[in-house]
Amino acid sequence: MYINFWYPVVRSEDLGKTPQKVRLLGHDFVVFRDEHGQPAVLSDTCVHRGASLSGGKCKDDGTVQCPYHGWRFNRDGICTRIPSIGKTTKPPPRARVDAYPVEEQYGIVFAFLGDLPADQRPPIMPIPEHGTDTWRATLVTFDIDYHYERSIENGLDPAHNEYVHPTHGYQGEREDTYLMTELRPHQENPWGHGFLSTFDAPPLKNPIMRLFKKKGGKMEAGSGTYGPNHMWTYIRFTAKTAMHQYMFEAPIDINKTRVFLLNQRNIGFFKQSKMGVLGGWLKRRINAWLDTKINERNMFIASQDIKVMNHVMPRLTPPSRAKELMMPADKVILQYRDKLDEFEARGWRIDMAAVQAARERADIIFAIPSPARRESQAWVLDEVPRLPAKTVSA
Repeated sequence: MYINFWYPVVRSEDLGKTPQKVRLLGHDFVVFRDEHGQPAVLSDTCVHRGASLSGGKCKDDGTVQCPYHGWRFNRDGICTRIPSIGKTTKPPPRARVDAYPVEEQYGIVFAFLGDLPADQRPPIMPIPEHGTDTWRATLVTFDIDYHYERSIENGLDPAHNEYVHPTHGYQGEREDTYLMTELRPHQENPWGHGFLSTFDAPPLKNPIMRLFKKKGGKMEAGSGTYGPNHMWTYIRFTAKTAMHQYMFEAPIDINKTRVFLLNQRNIGFFKQSKMGVLGGWLKRRINAWLDTKINERNMFIASQDIKVMNHVMPRLTPPSRAKELMMPADKVILQYRDKLDEFEARGWRIDMAAVQAARERADIIFAIPSPARRESQAWVLDEVPRLPAKTVSA
């Protein structure tokens, strides 16, 4: 797992002024909206006696109040009140918790979990079609019981579709149509790689999906990444119909991941500009019904992946590539691993073995470092241990 990237925390519609606990990167965070409705994400451990801030309450001054002794922390993580020392005594400088940069995009609250200054942060994956009149978006979340890297690599794997997803191919019965040798680079960026490929597909059986492609024949699809946990998948049924899917994955711990799946489609809905007053209610109902059906279909496809991935061994990516026999179709998976090696070389990879050892001791708690740690050394909790940065030769 890596610091210094944007991680999805919660769907915007699910967040109010009641604090929530969210676990990411093996650490707990509290997320809430302040008095202006703006989302805030803080380390969940009160630096007084270790209580969980998410078990407290939000106050009218935009702070979250600890349930143990009433300490209040603002959206910047600074303690603004300690009841036991009175209203006129200022809390000490070390009375603070890590607070993380937050962005609200695509109906998702993202937190930048790391200490990089703003001009050095990797971006949230761009979605240029989001919010336009010609594309419609739906968003679902679901949990999977395996490591996020395994999930990302599954999405980058063009060769599995033929066998895991029967509606995507011929289940290996027509091997002449299945050769995976042409992976065209697509959406290359400083934080990841991607590809597109063309393949032969049977007619789509699902009546909703037949809106996109009524007959069998050639289709174009591919996937790519932005950073360790953002992935796009383009499915181009015809020259005019397509689905673009964006997966923002939240590593909860090494054995559990929460997936935020944003689906964009350019067909199968009534455009807002054409709704008008007459018939608007009915059109909205039809759009909502189709949204539900699209989400159900996506979850069905995801369940096919989950069924296989739940039994993949080892549970984590092998430390040596010699322990897997890779094929040319696995090129982008290997490129993804190369990027992870780059992030580790920058000193961004969490030392999970050290975190686990501390957890077993049960007397140490760490925090993911926030940008404020570059400005001050006045912190109670130690930042999470990381593997050392490496010098990369030219």
